[in-house]
Amino acid sequence: MDSMFSSLSISDIITIIVSLLIAMACHEFMHAYVAHKLGDRLAYEEGRVSLNPLRHIDIFTTILLPFVMIIFGAPPIFAAKPVPFNAAEVKYGEYGIAIVGVVGPLTNLGLAILASLVLHIGGIATGLPVYQAITTFMAVNIGLFVFNMIPLPPLDGSRLLYAFAPDPLRRVMEQIEAFGFMALLLVLLLLFQFIGPIVNNISSEIFTLLLR
Repeated sequence: MDSMFSSLSISDIITIIVSLLIAMACHEFMHAYVAHKLGDRLAYEEGRVSLNPLRHIDIFTTILLPFVMIIFGAPPIFAAKPVPFNAAEVKYGEYGIAIVGVVGPLTNLGLAILASLVLHIGGIATGLPVYQAITTFMAVNIGLFVFNMIPLPPLDGSRLLYAFAPDPLRRVMEQIEAFGFMALLLVLLLLFQFIGPIVNNISSEIFTLLLR
């Protein structure tokens, strides 16, 4: 734990936490909002069409899981409470569900782009604390975008794959999803040495592109 965070100041950690809360709230809000617009009222009725981060926090996946993983020196995995939806009520079938799925990570990418525009238009110097805060916000949102677009159930990217996957692949994905979040966690831990560098490289490329 010390080796991972020894270079971070208290203000850095606070910036990361605030960035995560904003990114999470916007991400989950858009899932719920678009689902509601496409005919499913479930998330709306459960109060998830909200920008209040407290509405989207799950004690296990948002707080306990990343904390325990950090303690044991593993890469922390952070997840909000899943937004519920009734697939039968969403317009356009699998395509509508895919839209509900990808709108969350696309929101994070949009937030990163907006933050980069603030840097460019505002001409903020690299040495200023506000520059560091904005680039941290960008990095958090880019990371959430790339990670959530991994096409593994129950991540958002799997919803897009479901819409276009052939039946045999879809059945395999349904079997994986039946085991829930713990199956995803196990797969990520086993394949992290392969998935981790890919996620980091794509995130770095997007980050560098937005800073140009």
